[in-house]
Amino acid sequence: MQGARAPRDQGRSPGRMSALGRSSVILLTYVLAATELTCLFMQFSIVPYLSRKLGLDSIAFGYLQTTFGVLQLLGGPVFGRFADQRGARAALTLSFLAALALYLLLAAASSPALPGVYLLFASRLPGALMHTLPAAQMVITDLSAPEERPAALGRLGLCFGVGVILGSLLGGTLVSAYGCYPQGLPGPAWRGEGQGWIQCPAILAALATLLGAVLSFTCIPASTKGAKTDAQAPLPGGPRASVFDLKAIASLLRLPDVPRIFLVKVASNCPTGLFMVMFSIISMDFFQLEAAQAGYLMSFFGLLQMVTQGLVIGQLSSHFSEEVLLRASVLVFIVVGLAMAWMSSVFHFCLLVPGLVFSLCTLNVVTDSMLIKAVSTSDTGTMLGLCASVQPLLRTLGPTVGGLLYRSFGVPVFGHVQVAINTLVLLVLWRKPMPQRKDKVR
Repeated sequence: MQGARAPRDQGRSPGRMSALGRSSVILLTYVLAATELTCLFMQFSIVPYLSRKLGLDSIAFGYLQTTFGVLQLLGGPVFGRFADQRGARAALTLSFLAALALYLLLAAASSPALPGVYLLFASRLPGALMHTLPAAQMVITDLSAPEERPAALGRLGLCFGVGVILGSLLGGTLVSAYGCYPQGLPGPAWRGEGQGWIQCPAILAALATLLGAVLSFTCIPASTKGAKTDAQAPLPGGPRASVFDLKAIASLLRLPDVPRIFLVKVASNCPTGLFMVMFSIISMDFFQLEAAQAGYLMSFFGLLQMVTQGLVIGQLSSHFSEEVLLRASVLVFIVVGLAMAWMSSVFHFCLLVPGLVFSLCTLNVVTDSMLIKAVSTSDTGTMLGLCASVQPLLRTLGPTVGGLLYRSFGVPVFGHVQVAINTLVLLVLWRKPMPQRKDKVR
């Protein structure tokens, strides 16, 4: 067996790989990522309806979303550094255990004998450690050969799409099956009727994450880093770098070209991020969708993301440079923003989704690729943690800023903001192009 794996595992320390072998570990990582993302989008589908039934208004719901966003924003870079130092097994196990705590608290929030609102807010706390996708990206990056890496990371994008589709369908369907669609119910008086409707999806997610934690602890190797990375580790008995060394984390953002790439990533994602954070409210108020219908729409979104990230971007990356793809994604953002400003129905939104998904996937894949190439192998987890903090940053600012914009100007304002910001980004890219690199986008 060792002789058969020698060409691919060359340069890795003996005893680092589990008994499963490299290819089996990668396959298991895909399954774990899809499982965690399915559970995550399941709870995204049910939390708006649970908060409405518990009597939370849009402002309180914004605080709930902001809490989760802040915790993930603060936890992402630290979790990435923890993964670099402690290894893939510890990182994935910790992430699944945190998710297990979240879903158990979410299930408890529906019990009439417990303070539901407090437990709902408490369920956001484990979100600081829920970073399975960056940990999976680190495993795939470490274990894939350079020529295999684009396809391997593309398949991880397919896992994200699977999570969006299954999670949205399960969450929306179970909400509709176990509880009626809330239309301004006056607080917790509902809890005497059908009190167990939210417990089913929450408990299902808890069981799935418990299984994920067991598989991570027993089957994922302790470390996926190569021998060169190990050589950079401190000597036994010497000082060990702290996981919470914020200076070391921030130093990655000062590397050449990293600040510009990171700024483009944040700025272009911002308008769409504001819209997606408010989408649960928009789907109820503007599109007048029930929980199951909103789940179907998100599944359509996930299906397009699977096709785009798993197939389309791979083909485009073999013909065009990162700079061209980055400009194309920003340009499509502008076109979608113009159309969004005139959107008046869910049918119009469905027509815009393909362009929106293409821009989101292309922008994130290209900028992540540029940022990963800018750091050493020993820092890939930390950089991926920083990249993963972009969405929590938007979820932190989104409920407050997005709620204010939506209440003051309506849905068209999101299109106007998207056009304005991405036009500025496109002008910046045109005046000062990003540095060209030999490797294609991955």
